[in-house]
Amino acid sequence: MSADGDGWRLVHEDAALLVVDKPAGLLAVPGRGDDKQDCLAARVQARFADARVVHRLDQATSGLMLFARGAEVQRRLSAAFERREVGKRYVAVVAGRLAGTQGRIDAPLAADWPNRPRRQVDHQGGKPALTLWWRSGVDDGDDGLERSRVELEPHTGRTHQLRVHLAAIGHPILGDTLYAPPAVQALAPRLLLHARRLALAHPTQRLALCFESAVPF
Repeated sequence: MSADGDGWRLVHEDAALLVVDKPAGLLAVPGRGDDKQDCLAARVQARFADARVVHRLDQATSGLMLFARGAEVQRRLSAAFERREVGKRYVAVVAGRLAGTQGRIDAPLAADWPNRPRRQVDHQGGKPALTLWWRSGVDDGDDGLERSRVELEPHTGRTHQLRVHLAAIGHPILGDTLYAPPAVQALAPRLLLHARRLALAHPTQRLALCFESAVPF
């Protein structure tokens, strides 16, 4: 893995795609306003002019992002995401001890319009959203509060899906300023959510690709 001077790390480069490690706190794509133009996409495109966005991570989330090189590969990779052919794994640290060692959260999500940019579980008007989880450890913490380390596999790609789903079952992610209560927000200096793994078929070659990123917390 090579490091770049403006904060992001290049994990993989070939003629069709790039895999990049995004730091927490950096926008994935430009936002609204002059103060939100600095983002991972702009930084990557400054070095690779043909880089095209395929998917996004929340600003507060760190980890692996995939970029296509050119419009045709962007179309192919976007279609692979839509067909759910790209495997994604995340790691998070959440408040409390999850019951059992694995489970699933099947709860439709929709915008929470009065409280934008928040999302919410909406069983009437929400879009389907499914997350699988595995508990990999429990820590009492120096403060005496239990917290669990979990592996997460989203089978859909809804905005804020992992954050909303975990909060909805009573285990918000530490450091989550949108969905965790203040006491849980204060337990970490950042959102403890990291995109650890990407697995996909190469869009132009007969290759199965798998990329990993070390969890920084």
